[in-house]
Amino acid sequence: MATKTSDNNQNSSNTAPSGNTTSVDNAKVNGDQMKGSPLHQFFVTSLKDVYFAENAILEALGEMQEAATTEELKEAFEDHQLQTQKHVSRLEKVFRLIDETPEKKECRAIKGIIEEGREIIKSTKEGSMTRDAALIIAAQKVEHYEIATYGGLAQLAITMGHDKAADLLEKTLQEEEDTDYNLTEIAETFINFDAEQED
Repeated sequence: MATKTSDNNQNSSNTAPSGNTTSVDNAKVNGDQMKGSPLHQFFVTSLKDVYFAENAILEALGEMQEAATTEELKEAFEDHQLQTQKHVSRLEKVFRLIDETPEKKECRAIKGIIEEGREIIKSTKEGSMTRDAALIIAAQKVEHYEIATYGGLAQLAITMGHDKAADLLEKTLQEEEDTDYNLTEIAETFINFDAEQED
């Protein structure tokens, strides 16, 4: 009887790894299927798009900081430039989490928004509060593009089961929303009122 029980235990222990292997294999198959899906391809393309955008924003923020009049706005642009560097690194982590290589895809939307910001600098008086008020609006257009992008990407990541990637995208989303709020606070505290008094 003891020998028979031992045999049964051996049989049980022998079948367990086989079941686990099947589960792992199934998970791999499902992951490979998801990776080849149109939704995954769209997700990756969108990541490349916003990766390009974040790198372009880094350069633009330097220009906006230099053009700004008030120290408050200069500091806000400098802080967001540092934050954007973190966003770039975070996106690179997201690419790695889904077994993709970080690549840039030209983003026409952000190029247009940034070019509009450059036109604002050219068309407003240096050292004026009007320029600062206009720069805030230009910067918020950038933020709203990013908020829409990261919000959508985070939800897609959740849908596809990329939970760690979703957490990173949601963290960036929250930071973009905070920046947008801070820019509104700066504008409403005094810049808009002072700009209204300018000739």
